[in-house]
Amino acid sequence: MSQAKPYRGRSVVVAFVLVLGFGAVLSRLIDLQILQAAKLGEKAEQQHHKAAVVEGRRGGIYDRQGRILAMNMEVPSVYGVPTSVEHPGRVARDLTRVLPVRADEIERKLRQKRNFVWIARKLDPERGRRVESLSLRGIGTVIEGRRFYPKRPLLSHVLGFTGLDGHGLEGIERRYESTLRGHSRRVILQRDALGRTVFPKGLSELGPHSGNDISLTIDEVIQYVAEKELLDAVNTSGAKGGVVIVMEPTSGEVLAMAVNPRFDPNAVRSLSADSWRNRAVTDAYEPGSTLKIVIAAAALEEKLMTPSSMVFAENGRMLVANTVIHDHEKSGWLTFADVIRRSSNIGAVKIATRLGEERVHRYLRAFGFGERTEIDLPGETAGLVKSPEAWGERTLASIAIGQGIGVTAVQLATAVSAVANGGWLMKPYLVSAIRDQQGRLIAQVSPQVRRRPITAETARVLSKILESVVREGTGRRAAVPSYRVAGKTGTAQKYDLEANAYSSTRFVASFVGYVPARDPRLTIVVVIDEPQGEAWGGVVAAPVFRRVAEQVLPYLGISTHAPVELALVTTG
Repeated sequence: MSQAKPYRGRSVVVAFVLVLGFGAVLSRLIDLQILQAAKLGEKAEQQHHKAAVVEGRRGGIYDRQGRILAMNMEVPSVYGVPTSVEHPGRVARDLTRVLPVRADEIERKLRQKRNFVWIARKLDPERGRRVESLSLRGIGTVIEGRRFYPKRPLLSHVLGFTGLDGHGLEGIERRYESTLRGHSRRVILQRDALGRTVFPKGLSELGPHSGNDISLTIDEVIQYVAEKELLDAVNTSGAKGGVVIVMEPTSGEVLAMAVNPRFDPNAVRSLSADSWRNRAVTDAYEPGSTLKIVIAAAALEEKLMTPSSMVFAENGRMLVANTVIHDHEKSGWLTFADVIRRSSNIGAVKIATRLGEERVHRYLRAFGFGERTEIDLPGETAGLVKSPEAWGERTLASIAIGQGIGVTAVQLATAVSAVANGGWLMKPYLVSAIRDQQGRLIAQVSPQVRRRPITAETARVLSKILESVVREGTGRRAAVPSYRVAGKTGTAQKYDLEANAYSSTRFVASFVGYVPARDPRLTIVVVIDEPQGEAWGGVVAAPVFRRVAEQVLPYLGISTHAPVELALVTTG
């Protein structure tokens, strides 16, 4: 009996210790499961789920036939979860062997007190696979959209490009950023028990956050022809560059806009802004004799001249404001039609003098010079047309021969289209339709009339004169077999700012015209910047017009006498 008491004492002690132990465990369970449940649940959520912001899919850009010009490619991006990386320096060294990022930059990001950081975005798929094969704790990949231009330099100045964040920086990409851009989405990255990140399934699938698709008025085939012929002309003449615009004169739709030199929008990081500037809308130049079209239109509209009116050309030399104006041919009396056909500077100056400063200025503005065309591209300039109050003694004469005024190629295209279509100045445009990702039409663009600078009768008479320019005048090399062509050549000296005078060696050669002359379907502007050797517009630029037209006309199925209806929508 005496020995049983010590055993009972020990049992009591053990029981007491067990009760205390169970009490402590129970207390801890109550604390964890009830009192701290919300806080610990949030902490667990943070350990297994990380938030990231990813852009929605950007809309595509298509030509008028539905051919893809800009699209998104699904490519990997690499991210890090700094709070899960145990050895930032070691991880950074491992990653830099795979990624085009310096080790110190990666390490700096991984040492931040953040739950998520981008390490390298929009990589080649092979780099993404190599990162995944490293199986680094706290490092993962996610699929994002990278902008891709499958035609490479084709239409590069019109399309523009996007930045690393997917936002449009130039061209259509910039002008229609809000339309193309997909909305940002906050997504949750899930991590398994081993710390590996599992990206949610279906994130890259199309959804309501995607941007809209855009259809252009551009035709890829016509664009290719324009760029090829421009490139050949620039190379052959040793020019600095050039522009070719192909426009539908009755609507203002731009079928092609070629700018040389070109660039690849898939690789712009090493290029300067000068490389991707769209000179067709941003650069003003002195148009030379192509501007005589406007002077002639004004004289006909004001009934100061008829095709047979006589003008004395002073035998090729005339003094104006203590300066001498020359003609390339010595002529006496010329008809008004001959002044345009032979591109007589003296004849044009005399016609402009009869019109007077106020009327010349009014018609320049009526044809759209000195103001933006409002084409749907960023960076358009208004050119330069001074008010008559700022003109000097020589200004009127200079403008008559296309000097002392700055125009853009797109301004010239729309101005001459107004002659081609019977007197209507149209608003040029590049985007014809906008659709959502399911193909539903959101917006349709219609032709818009800006104003009417001349009557149909003036346009008809002037067209006949411009036909004779190509048939027997300075524009003979623009003639297209079996088609009637109307147009005008231009050769302008460039102004040398250092010498404060016009250069005797640097020129802009140009040709602008439309075809078929009686039922115009195409307006084509060709501008060649600083050609070497023979720099006449009729020699350098007119053949480009011909080569473009003789390929595009049959491609569009345009016969020599096909009638065309003028369908216009006026702006209220």
